[in-house]
Amino acid sequence: MIRLVPLLDRDLEAWLSAMWADYRDQIMGAGFTSEEASLNIEQNEKALFVDGVPNEDQRIFDVIDDETKVGSLWLATREKRSAGEWYEYDIVIDDEFRGKGLGRRTMLTAEDYVKSQGGTRLALNVFGPNAVARGLYESLDYKTMTIGMRKDFV
Repeated sequence: MIRLVPLLDRDLEAWLSAMWADYRDQIMGAGFTSEEASLNIEQNEKALFVDGVPNEDQRIFDVIDDETKVGSLWLATREKRSAGEWYEYDIVIDDEFRGKGLGRRTMLTAEDYVKSQGGTRLALNVFGPNAVARGLYESLDYKTMTIGMRKDFV
């Protein structure tokens, strides 16, 4: 059974460091330059964190399977944007636990959490090259809203 346990303050700095490094890898894998990635991260840090502390609308969890930490989940309410909407900023199942259905179970647990908080929608973005994640979300009936594309002439 998957449980979501709020991330402890003492673990926040390590989580942030790992999360931003992973995010950088993902956006660069999607075609961003190093400079674009740095600017994107800087803008997101300013919008979502104050002095390294998440804004109050955000929930960061350790994902626990039985008694083992298997990953992390980052959600936020988007009530100011759309009533009842929540957003999944990040879901990570640690490498050694992938391929065991934990991503699916974590998503279903996240949906239950959002509903328990009065949420009526969970939105997310997934980078185009991440076919595994796209397949998971599609299998859970998430609908594609937009597809961004570009071609660099370098």
